[in-house]
Amino acid sequence: MLESMSSLQMSLAALGGLTVAAVVLYNHWTSRKSEPRQADPLREPAPAGIEPVLNTELGMAAADGADPVVDDGFSNLPLPERKTQLDALIDVIALIEVDQVVSGDAALAALPATRRIGSKFFTVEGLSQDTGLWDALAPSRRYTAFQAGVQLANRMGALNNIEFSEFVVKTQAFADAVGGTPSFSDMLEEVARARELDQFASVHDAQLSFTLCTRSAAWSPGYIQQHASRLGFVPGVMPGRMVLPAAEQGMPPVLSLTFDTHAALAEDPALSAVRSFALSLDVPQTAREDEPFQRLREAASLLAQAMDGVVTDGEGQVLSETALDQIGHDLQQLYAALDARELSAGSPQARRLFS
Repeated sequence: MLESMSSLQMSLAALGGLTVAAVVLYNHWTSRKSEPRQADPLREPAPAGIEPVLNTELGMAAADGADPVVDDGFSNLPLPERKTQLDALIDVIALIEVDQVVSGDAALAALPATRRIGSKFFTVEGLSQDTGLWDALAPSRRYTAFQAGVQLANRMGALNNIEFSEFVVKTQAFADAVGGTPSFSDMLEEVARARELDQFASVHDAQLSFTLCTRSAAWSPGYIQQHASRLGFVPGVMPGRMVLPAAEQGMPPVLSLTFDTHAALAEDPALSAVRSFALSLDVPQTAREDEPFQRLREAASLLAQAMDGVVTDGEGQVLSETALDQIGHDLQQLYAALDARELSAGSPQARRLFS
């Protein structure tokens, strides 16, 4: 009887030990499974100071199972063409006639200390004696006339009566300092024009955003950054933000990627669990010819595949190919409306109006 009890106790003890071991192993497995996915330490990071761009043939690379093609060279990229800032299409402009040529140094000294009127900038350009073209003021130049301007509208709203009055005061002060005489348009007409332009901009503004959500394990910030960098995204100015640079230096980014700022600023970001991030496109800021929406779709699809995620809208609804096709169709109508108003997406005027 004692031997039987002893054998039973030993069997129970062994079974208990196996149960404890199984529990420990299960807890370890679930703990590892719940940890955010980490970046591959063996993969070489993108060289510092280089801004690669997303290739338009990303879909072909993904289909072949290869890494997306990344163009690392910016040394041969063209610089944006210099264009006059002021444009009667979106600015109130006052011509300032002068009796004699004014130096660039004198003109710069005459500018007001604060060149902002409400949410809009006060701008002065000079008619170059050498080229006969309107240009930004610069020292060691000579000017035969000036024009001052303020934008009619931007994303902060339309120019109002008070702002127009401030524009007149600043322009008159500059004119007095350079010995000039300004000519102003009618305030009521300009304010009405500002309201109409603001209404058009409000109706035709578009900022698209897709949300990528994880299907299972969370992502670490490094994991997100590594996958995004393979598609040409580079770190942005703000923590938790990356951008896909435009093909021309100095132009706004084509796309932006943002995730939780707190996760990016954590003491140990590798332990931060991120379950979603946003891919965004500011439609009026990028030229239609650059196919930014197609690149947004490609980037979202490739990242979702590589990171075991799903593409959704802002409310968490999965975006089907049909829904994405409809968005693309609506965008073509928006582009056409902007073209008809001479405010084509990506143009200097559109970038200023939708800012």
